[in-house]
Amino acid sequence: MRDTLTILASGSEYAEPAAMGLDSYQWVGLAMLVLIGVFIWKKVPGIVTGGLDARIAEIRQQLDEAKSLRSEAEALRDEYAAKIANAEKDAEAMMENASREADAILAKAEEDGAAMVARRERMAEDKIAAAEREAVEDVRARAVEAATAASGQLIAAKHDSEADAKLADEVISSL
Repeated sequence: MRDTLTILASGSEYAEPAAMGLDSYQWVGLAMLVLIGVFIWKKVPGIVTGGLDARIAEIRQQLDEAKSLRSEAEALRDEYAAKIANAEKDAEAMMENASREADAILAKAEEDGAAMVARRERMAEDKIAAAEREAVEDVRARAVEAATAASGQLIAAKHDSEADAKLADEVISSL
């Protein structure tokens, strides 16, 4: 054990703190052992690992949910791609049908045939354009709905009161 008196560089002496025969560094060590013992007795490591395991499970669930949302979006995209392909096939069939009708009308009445063919072709092209516009608008609407739903879920999952407070503080500090 050390001597309880220490001589300073200036020559004066001061007393090292000691109690019950233990110096200060020994008391610190003893306090740390007691603290570690209380942590183990109260099962603090188990609580910490339990909290971490719960957070890991929550993150895994969010990842699985994101994967399912992605697969749903891809399925919608594929479905509408197929609808567009079918609309193109229908448009081709309409064009063929309009062409046949135009040929029959031309054979029946030559003088009215030219005007009738132009009018029928315009109608078919308008129907095709309308069908294509409708299919494109429908695809866009579905994509917006899917993106909005996914964004809402992600924002709801990630944006909490702490993020609100931080955002409010940033807005106030920018003013």
